Amino acid sequence: MGNGNSTETKESRRSKMRQKLQNLGSHRRLRRPGSGSVSGLASQRSVSQEDFAGIALLTLLGAEMKFKDKWLACVSFGEQTFRTEITDSTDKPIWNSQKKLLLEKNGPSLARISVFETNRLLKNNIIGYCELDLLEFVVQEPDSTCKSFDLLDPASSNVVGNIFISCSVEDPVETETCFAKRILSIVDYDEDGHLSFSEFSDLMNAFGNLVAANKKEELFKAADLNGDGAVTIDELAALLAVQQEHEPIINSCPVCGEALQISDKLNAMIHMTLCFDEGTGNQTMTGGFLTDRQASYGWMFKLSEWTHLSTYDVGLNTGSSASHIVVIDRKTKRLVEELIDSKIVMSMRAIYQSKIGLRLMDQGAKEILQNLSEKQGKKMNSVESAQNIPSFLEFFKDQINMAEVKYPLDHFKTFNEFFIRELKPGARPVACVERDDVAVSAADCRLMAFQTVDDSTRFWIKGRKFSIKGLLGKDVHSDAFLDGSLAIFRLAPQDYHRFHSPVSGVIEKFVNVSGSLYTVNPIAVNSKYCNVFTENKRTVVIISTAEFGKVAFVAIGATMVGSITFVRQEGDHVKKGDELGYFSFGGSTVICVFEKDSIKIDEDLLANSARSLETLVTVGMQLGVSFPKLENLSLES
Repeated sequence: MGNGNSTETKESRRSKMRQKLQNLGSHRRLRRPGSGSVSGLASQRSVSQEDFAGIALLTLLGAEMKFKDKWLACVSFGEQTFRTEITDSTDKPIWNSQKKLLLEKNGPSLARISVFETNRLLKNNIIGYCELDLLEFVVQEPDSTCKSFDLLDPASSNVVGNIFISCSVEDPVETETCFAKRILSIVDYDEDGHLSFSEFSDLMNAFGNLVAANKKEELFKAADLNGDGAVTIDELAALLAVQQEHEPIINSCPVCGEALQISDKLNAMIHMTLCFDEGTGNQTMTGGFLTDRQASYGWMFKLSEWTHLSTYDVGLNTGSSASHIVVIDRKTKRLVEELIDSKIVMSMRAIYQSKIGLRLMDQGAKEILQNLSEKQGKKMNSVESAQNIPSFLEFFKDQINMAEVKYPLDHFKTFNEFFIRELKPGARPVACVERDDVAVSAADCRLMAFQTVDDSTRFWIKGRKFSIKGLLGKDVHSDAFLDGSLAIFRLAPQDYHRFHSPVSGVIEKFVNVSGSLYTVNPIAVNSKYCNVFTENKRTVVIISTAEFGKVAFVAIGATMVGSITFVRQEGDHVKKGDELGYFSFGGSTVICVFEKDSIKIDEDLLANSARSLETLVTVGMQLGVSFPKLENLSLES
C-alpha cells in the first residue's frame, strides 16, 4: 500500500491556514460594511480562489439552562439558517449537531446561535442567544476545542444559560480529500476502510463519464503500491482529490445531480462538499430555512443550500406575496424576519393588494385612517399609554437594544416619549465623518437603493402612477431629479424614529405636501393598485451640497403617524449624521432623491435591492460616494 501524507506536512498546512485566517480577521475588522469603506461590499454567488478561506465545521454540543424544557438550537449564518433536533425535557440539552459553513474573505463570518424552548402550545419561544465570529474563534481555538459561551436574554441581555460549541476549519486540500473520503466510503461495502478494485470501479462507473472510466485502473494502481489488490480509503482519497484538481472526473453532483462548472473547480468542490453532507444525512443539523424564527417553528422553506452558486433569490416580491417579510442585516449579512401581527398582515393584503380594497379606500376609508391616526397619536401622548411600553419591548425583545437608549425606561412618561427616544452619544458612528463626498444612511431602517428611478419601479415600487414629480410635488422644481438616484429608508415601529441628514449642506426650503396616511409596509408599496409615496402626507426638504448638488429629502407620513417634526430650519447648515427630526408613533419612510450622476450607491445595497430584498441598516452607515470624487480618484490613479 502507498504512504499517506506526513503529519509534518499536515501540521504545516494547518499552521499556514491559521495565519491566513488571522490576516483575514484583521482585514475584516478594518472594513466592516458601511463603517468607513469607500465602496460597499458586493454580494457574491461564487467564490474566487483569493476569497476562499476554508470550510468551517461548527458543532453545537449542548447547553446548560436554568429550567427544564424541550430545547432546540438554530444557527443563522449569512443567508442560511439551520436547526438541531428537539431534545427531551431537560435543563442540560445535548445536540451534538454539526454543520459545515463556507468562509469567505469578504463574506459573513458572524454566526448567531439561538436557543428556543419548544414546550409551548402556540409558538416556540427564544430564551437566549450568542454571536460567534467563526474566523476569530478558529484563530483562537485552532484545534476544535469545546468552548462555553453565555446565552443572553434578547430583551435584557441577562445571562440565561451557557452553550457549548466547537469549531474547526479545513484548508482547501483537506476539504477536497475529506470529500473524496466520503465519496469513496459509499462503495466500502464491508466497511473495513479498504477498497477493492471492484468496489472502486463501481464508483467510477457511477460518475458516468469517459474520463472516470478511462482513469479508474490508473488511479487504483497508483494507490496500490504493493499490488495486493486493496487500498485504504485515505490513500485513494488523496489521489482522487489530485485527479479532480487536474482533470475532473466528476462533472455533476452525485447528490443533487446539478451540473458542475468544470472550469470552476473550487466552487464545484465546495458545492459537492456541502451538498454531500446535507444529502446523505452525514450531519444532523437541518438546513433550508431563511431565519431562526422560521426554523424554530419547523416551517419547511426548503430553498437551495447553495446561495453562492445557484439562482436563489429570497427577496423577489416578498413584501407583497410572502407571509412574512425578510430583510438582510448589512452588518452581519444575516437574514432577519420582520415581526408583524398576522391579523394586520391579512388586513393590509385585503386593502392594498386588491382593486376592491382600494375602491373602499376611495369611498371614505382614507378619512377613517386620518381620524384613526390622529386619535391614536393623542392616545400615545397620554400618561396611561406608558403602560404599553413593557409589552412593546417584549414583542420586539430581540430587535430593540435598550443599552443604546440615552435615558432609562422610567424616564418615559408616555408611549410617544419612548417611541421618539434618543440614543446615547456614539451609538451611531458616522462613516467617513470628515469626508463630505460620502453620503450615509438617514435612519435606522430597511433600505432599498437604486441607481436610477427606472430601477426602483422595476424592482420595488409597483404603483402605476409613481413619478419623481408626483413625489416632490408641484412646488419643487424637479427636472434635475427626474432621472436621478433613489434611496428609500423604511422605518418599522421597533426602530429608532429620529431621522438624520445623509449629506452635509445647507437647508434651502421645506415644502409640505398634503395627502393620505396609507401604510408604508412593502405589502402596499409593492401593490400595483396603490401609489403610497405620491399620495401620502409628506414634507420635502431641499438640501444644497457642494459634493452632490441638490438632494431632496422626503419625510413621508403613514398610518398611525401622528406628526412629522423637524428640529432644523431653512438656512441651517447641517453635517451628515446631524439630526433633522423625528416621526411620532407609527412606522414611516424617508426617501432621498439625488440628481442624475451625482452619487454612486454602494454595490451591496444595489445588489440586494435588485433582488427586491431590503437591507437592514443604521444611521451613519455608508450609502454611496459622489461621482465627481470617484472620477478624480480614477484620474489620479
